[in-house]
Amino acid sequence: LTFYKKYVIFHNMKTEKILVVGDIHGCYGYLNSIISKKNPQIVLQCGDFGYFPNSIFRDSRGNIHYWKMEFKNKNTKIYWIDGNHEDHWGLSSLENNEIYPNVFYMKRGSILTLSDGRNVLFMGGALSIDKHDRIEGIDWFREETITQKDLMNIPDKNIDIVISHTLPNEFDVFDYHIKFDHDTSRDALSTILEYYKPDLWFGGHMHTFKTGKYLNTKWTCLSYAGHYERWWCWL
Repeated sequence: LTFYKKYVIFHNMKTEKILVVGDIHGCYGYLNSIISKKNPQIVLQCGDFGYFPNSIFRDSRGNIHYWKMEFKNKNTKIYWIDGNHEDHWGLSSLENNEIYPNVFYMKRGSILTLSDGRNVLFMGGALSIDKHDRIEGIDWFREETITQKDLMNIPDKNIDIVISHTLPNEFDVFDYHIKFDHDTSRDALSTILEYYKPDLWFGGHMHTFKTGKYLNTKWTCLSYAGHYERWWCWL
C-alpha cells in the first residue's frame, strides 16, 4: 500500500465506529443498552439473534407473551446473521432483509463493503448441541447448518473480514467444559478460511470469549449478551 492509502484506511477506521457483538438470544435490551452507551455507527452481530416471529411464550405466572423486537438504535445500522437458535423457515420467507428500521438480516454469503473499502462476509449457521431437546419446526430447524449451496452463494470478491456464528476447525476455542459435536458448518468455514484468508474473523456460538491468530487471520470468539465474559468488541 502507498502511504496515502494506508493513511486513508487508518483515518476511516478511526472515524467509523463499528461494534461487533456475540449471541443475543432475543435479549434485545442488552443490545439497546450497549448501543446507547457506545454509540456505534454500525453493529455486526454474530448469530443467535433470536428471530422467532411466530413464537408465543409463557412467563412464570402463566401469562402469554408474543415475540417482539424493539430497538432504540436511532442512526445505528445493525447487520445480523442467523445462528442455530432462529426460526429458519421464517427467515427463508423474508421478502425484505430489513426486518426493522436499520436492522438488516444478512443471508449466508452476503457482503457488506465498509467505508474504508474492506469487504465483510456474513456466514451464519451452526449445529445445535441441544437439538434433541427441541421440536422441529418450532424451535429447531434442519436448515441451521451451512450447506454447499451457501458456499456457492459467496460472490467472487476479496474478503477482509468474516462474521460467522460458529468458527473454523483451525481456531482453538475448546479449552472449557462444554462439549461440541462434530459440526459440518465448521468444515465449511474452514474452506472459507483456506480460500479467502481474511485478516479478521469474528464468531460466537461457543458462549465464551477467546482470541487468537491462525496464520495471518486474527480471530475473536465472543460470549453471549449479559454473560460475565466479553460479548462485544470494537472492530
